[in-house]
Amino acid sequence: MKILIAGGTSFVGRAIAWSASREGHDVTVINRGVTPNDLPDSIHRLIGDRQGDLSSLDGHHFDATIDTVAYRPGDVTNLARALGERGGHHIQISSVSSYEEPPSPGGTEATMTLRHDPSLDPQTPVTDATYGPLKAACERAATDLFGEGTTFVRPTFVIGSHDKTLRFPYWVERVRRGGSVAVPGPRDNFIQYIDARDLADFVVGVAEKTLLGSFHTAGPFPADHFVNMVETIARLVGPPSTQVIEVSPQLVHEQGFDDKFPLWTGSQSENMLSVDSSLAFANGLTLRPIAESIDDVVAWWANRDWPSHWLTSEQESSLLAAS
Repeated sequence: MKILIAGGTSFVGRAIAWSASREGHDVTVINRGVTPNDLPDSIHRLIGDRQGDLSSLDGHHFDATIDTVAYRPGDVTNLARALGERGGHHIQISSVSSYEEPPSPGGTEATMTLRHDPSLDPQTPVTDATYGPLKAACERAATDLFGEGTTFVRPTFVIGSHDKTLRFPYWVERVRRGGSVAVPGPRDNFIQYIDARDLADFVVGVAEKTLLGSFHTAGPFPADHFVNMVETIARLVGPPSTQVIEVSPQLVHEQGFDDKFPLWTGSQSENMLSVDSSLAFANGLTLRPIAESIDDVVAWWANRDWPSHWLTSEQESSLLAAS
């Protein structure tokens, strides 16, 4: 197959490009050419900016287009205009954040409802608050432009190496330092995740089989719990003296550390992090053990410095002393 990947060099897009290449497909990526990458030479590179010039797509035809970087509906519109009828099966990487919060765990693609905010400014900056509504708007734009032959893949948190957000890597590297590891509660907060490589393999399968519709891509189900996930990481890579200590969300808020704990959803659990992915599993999704994702991050991180925006030892000690 001739596959176009919009993005293709960073995290999810990179994983999809590698997966498609390994499966023997003729892969082309289009991006601004800014992000350093390790893609094989067999992958074709096009330079283009969906906020500006996409003329490098002129004359190219593809069997499938995988859009990994649609964050505003205008992104979808610009790509559609540049491709015309030459993009083939349109596959868009969305998110469970595109949904309204469901009333209970176990929501399926058929029972959950996309967000809809008529007052949403389609050019608004992408923030924690606008990310979900904008992703939903991107899905509506894709349906309008590409028709019913469109596929939406909706992961929860994506984990693994090459993650620019450094969310899961924070927990792996913090645990590897050992000692007393502060983890905000409540203990029963839901958490689901998917390794970028598993997401990529599923998306390539969607292209190969021309699977249409929407798919949740997350596990486990029933969902894991946030504190338990960190305890699992500690058992696998923490030094023998490592202790995972749950701290109250109220204390985290009082000390102003709400944004210092990646993947934490706050003082209340979110049902959208307990979705049912049965449909994707029935269509080829497989999930590797979390231990493989942890090992992947360890090997990738190597001996990098502790990022300045991560929780410092002094901040963590202050939090633990007050708990």
